[in-house]
Amino acid sequence: MTLEDCLTAAEMRPFLVRSDGRAAWVTAFNLGVAAAAFALPALWLNPLTLVLAVLLLGGRQLGLAVLYHDCAHRLFFKARPLNDWVGTWLFGGLLNTSLARYRAYHLEHHRHAGTEQDPDLDMANAYPASPASMRRKLKRDLTGQTGLKDLRRQAASFRLGRNAPFWASHTAMLGLLGLAGIPWAYLLWWVAYLFVYQAVSRIRFMSEHGVAANRLSLDARENTCTTLVSWWERLFIGPNFVNYHLEHHLQAGVPCYRLRRFHNLLKEKGFFGEATESAGCFSHGYLNVLRKATA
Repeated sequence: MTLEDCLTAAEMRPFLVRSDGRAAWVTAFNLGVAAAAFALPALWLNPLTLVLAVLLLGGRQLGLAVLYHDCAHRLFFKARPLNDWVGTWLFGGLLNTSLARYRAYHLEHHRHAGTEQDPDLDMANAYPASPASMRRKLKRDLTGQTGLKDLRRQAASFRLGRNAPFWASHTAMLGLLGLAGIPWAYLLWWVAYLFVYQAVSRIRFMSEHGVAANRLSLDARENTCTTLVSWWERLFIGPNFVNYHLEHHLQAGVPCYRLRRFHNLLKEKGFFGEATESAGCFSHGYLNVLRKATA
């Protein structure tokens, strides 16, 4: 059964609608969670609130990357110029990444998914990893080694003009924290980037393509996976419906804020089927992902 066999054009159409209101709400929610993370240790300074703040910020950095990804697809807001501006100056600036370069790379991934030309195939082929290899990977992430390597790479290519969105967004962040009387909290952003974001990004990638049943199948149900998650996993590891990655590959025109409803309809229609699910189309939580990704 293909997607076209399962859904009519009329049934598919509502999922392709971009909503400025939904996009604004999702943006506000993500920035609000980040603000709450900064506020926690400011209000109750102790080791527990510091750790919780860093975990929340690391998850929200991935959340911003998800919204950045939707802007790269021009899915988030209705108007293309608004998608590009927010993706470049807000999400891309906070993460210090180029929307244009990411868009070109990522669309190649969609164009060639399931083939040897997929630019993400080498990363996916690193899994399943041996238990020792998985421990080394996660140790590098959680001890800041991966983050430091990434920061050195960014610093080597840093140019004042090209990285203007970074300066603008981070100056605004530091200024707002200064106005709140907690400029020191800005350091928490980088602690989260170094020690949390790298690990949750790795787990996210593993959950999407690293545990796929057959990376060289043109059927998205075999080369891509969805992870069914709990509320706390959505908060810390799988924000903004990024866990519905199979649905994104089935129809890349669906904004992130419509992916859950899209998944539910496909499930009701029997599109996934028992055979597909048992073959590895779904993972049940990120612990399940880690088990699958460890040989």
